[in-house]
Amino acid sequence: MTFTPDGLATRPAQTWGSIRLVPLVRDEPVPHLRLDRRVYDDPSVVDVGDGTYYTSYIPHAFVARWEAAGEPAAAYGTRLLARDDRGAAPPCMPITVRRRMARRVARDRLRFLPLHLAVEGYLALHFGGPEIMWEAWSRRALTRGLSPRTEETYLGLHVPGLEEALGVFEIHPGQCGVLVYVADALASAFVVPHPDDYRALHATLVHDLFGEQIYQYGLLGAPARDMAVRVDGTAVRSLKDLRAQAELRRDEWAAFHDEVMAAGLFGADRTLQEVQYLNGFTLGRFLPAFAPGRENHIGETIVDAETGRTAYLKTFRLSENQVRRGYLLTRLAAHDWRLEAAAPDLGTDAAGLALRLERAGFGDLLRQDVLDHYRAAARGGGEKPRRAGRAGRADR
Repeated sequence: MTFTPDGLATRPAQTWGSIRLVPLVRDEPVPHLRLDRRVYDDPSVVDVGDGTYYTSYIPHAFVARWEAAGEPAAAYGTRLLARDDRGAAPPCMPITVRRRMARRVARDRLRFLPLHLAVEGYLALHFGGPEIMWEAWSRRALTRGLSPRTEETYLGLHVPGLEEALGVFEIHPGQCGVLVYVADALASAFVVPHPDDYRALHATLVHDLFGEQIYQYGLLGAPARDMAVRVDGTAVRSLKDLRAQAELRRDEWAAFHDEVMAAGLFGADRTLQEVQYLNGFTLGRFLPAFAPGRENHIGETIVDAETGRTAYLKTFRLSENQVRRGYLLTRLAAHDWRLEAAAPDLGTDAAGLALRLERAGFGDLLRQDVLDHYRAAARGGGEKPRRAGRAGRADR
């Protein structure tokens, strides 16, 4: 599927240092759907429903389940206890366990965690690991898969200039969304069904998640390029002519933005997974094609099932390292996790692929002796390991 900005019009951008915000407006709000915000003051662990738990925030401490309280908690600091020490638990803060990423909380209400729904989809990518007991993979990879998977993100508060930009930018009449650029790199998109929803949620962009690449661009502080357009003064003889020239330049900017600057979002192929259906609307999340060297966005949408209009959209741009990990996993899965079969597709040999997996953070999934052989083969001083064979299914 591809995402198209049907029903949304691009308006002139506003810039503040390296931050560029491009407003998206609707002629008419999407009927029968509104969004609001529910604030949670404590750290959360989400029960995904299949025995997997997703932790969206962990303080600088260990997370433990204290028998006295019966609920999980985050301790302020860490201490060592004897096995039979039943003394008082250290001071801690409660952690709320929430059921599922998207959950119906009333007949007409659906609660979901913005962006976390999309991030969980990325973390769950081929989460189970190899299904066949190929020789190269360790027992841990066969029994536990890619558990746990972790990724680092940054709050919008930590992206230099974003908070100030949101405070000084004006909200357009009818604005229902925005595209956020940092140093002219598309960082995220945010769309809601109604202008009142956007006014209420505009400031929450500082609590959104941003990737390492966007954070680094913000640190560099490179100013956004000057894209101001010039009106042809020779064609202006009246206010009507001036209005026509202004509308022409606005339409030219919108076309350039949608076809060039936002092409990585609007024109890219992606796979969509439907998560929940409620009263004529479908909540889903999408993954990109994981094309190295290009923009790759994950995200979530709410779509009017009857008209196909996008009522809600929120995206997250993956860093190059995250794209590389997703690409490696999809290529491996396409070749049944056989290193020697997947390596030519990735332009390398089995030893080179094993070392790429290690650099991507998946080295502990390979058997240590096999990885050592591949390291030696890459140095040219070792013997190539024997061909992996099919030994049967893993005991999952």
